[in-house]
Amino acid sequence: RLQFEEEFDPIKKMREWIVEQKIATPGELDQIERNAKRHAEHMREKAWKAFSRPIHNLRTEVMPLMETLATAVPDPAPLQQIRQRLTQKQTLYRKDVLTAVHETLVATHNTPHPARQKLAQWLEQQTSYYRQLFDKHLYSETDKAAAKVTAVPAQYSENSPTVSGFQVLQKAFDAIFARDPRVIMFGEDVGHLGGVNQAAAGLQQKYGKLRVSDTGIREATIIGQAIGMAIRGLRPIAEIQYLDYILFALHVLSDDLATLRWRTAGGQKAPVIVRTRGHRLEGIWHAGSHMAALVHLLRGVHICVPRNMTQAAGFYNTLLAGDDPGLVVEVLNGYRLKETLPDNIDAYRVPLGVPEVLREGE
Repeated sequence: RLQFEEEFDPIKKMREWIVEQKIATPGELDQIERNAKRHAEHMREKAWKAFSRPIHNLRTEVMPLMETLATAVPDPAPLQQIRQRLTQKQTLYRKDVLTAVHETLVATHNTPHPARQKLAQWLEQQTSYYRQLFDKHLYSETDKAAAKVTAVPAQYSENSPTVSGFQVLQKAFDAIFARDPRVIMFGEDVGHLGGVNQAAAGLQQKYGKLRVSDTGIREATIIGQAIGMAIRGLRPIAEIQYLDYILFALHVLSDDLATLRWRTAGGQKAPVIVRTRGHRLEGIWHAGSHMAALVHLLRGVHICVPRNMTQAAGFYNTLLAGDDPGLVVEVLNGYRLKETLPDNIDAYRVPLGVPEVLREGE
């Protein structure tokens, strides 16, 4: 097997093809490889210095204060050991500097010295700075943040029809697709069948297979496709057929989608809408409710749990008006229940994070 890998190494085969086609000579390719290696090594060193220099500067800032403080205590040995460990660190991280300062402050808690006060102030400033630095951008901080989308209440009239829950979503999705050409929907049985509960029935015939399409049984790649599309400016509604199946996509949802904005400091966003259904709570299949896990694993994704299909439609409108990712878990038992269709189903928006009061208690 190793011999096969060596013989059919794609880099080796590509080099052979280039030479055979007389695109370049072996000597020219050798020079390209040497230049590429030098460039990679240079950029590696440059990147490492850009990362490590600010951390070494932090150590430089605190060492004089730690040294001064060591001269003000009866037994300087513990402080000298802390300084020595910090000085000898070859690979230095911010945590190493902050930990050393914290240990110094603990060891000198009975020493009222100006150097200790300066160290305490320094640690407080750094902790506050890094807490803000690493806590930002979990959710959108732009003007289009989903949490900032203005609510639009549902409007009803004497002519508002009473329809089944799935028909409410049909009307809502039809309006969404008509007004925003960026919206696409895909998932298992979403296209030709129109969804297992018919909420997408007729959409493929009306808007085409490119915008409403079926996928194979592969939840992880459904979410992966949605992330790529959303990064490029589309507004995908990716369906996970049942909430139970979301476990098969949890790694991609948690590691890739939920953290994208945070780990790029707001530089990238993927406003994916994941559509699913659950909460039947009858038996063990298609009945699960993994909400306790999801609210923790998907920090960075708005999790919406509408109590009916009208409210679900409002959540879709809200999420599409914002630039955050969201997960909408429709009520599995609600598709055949009757609801009054709002006259403004195309504009109705449910605010995020606002409790709905159905009946006030005493």
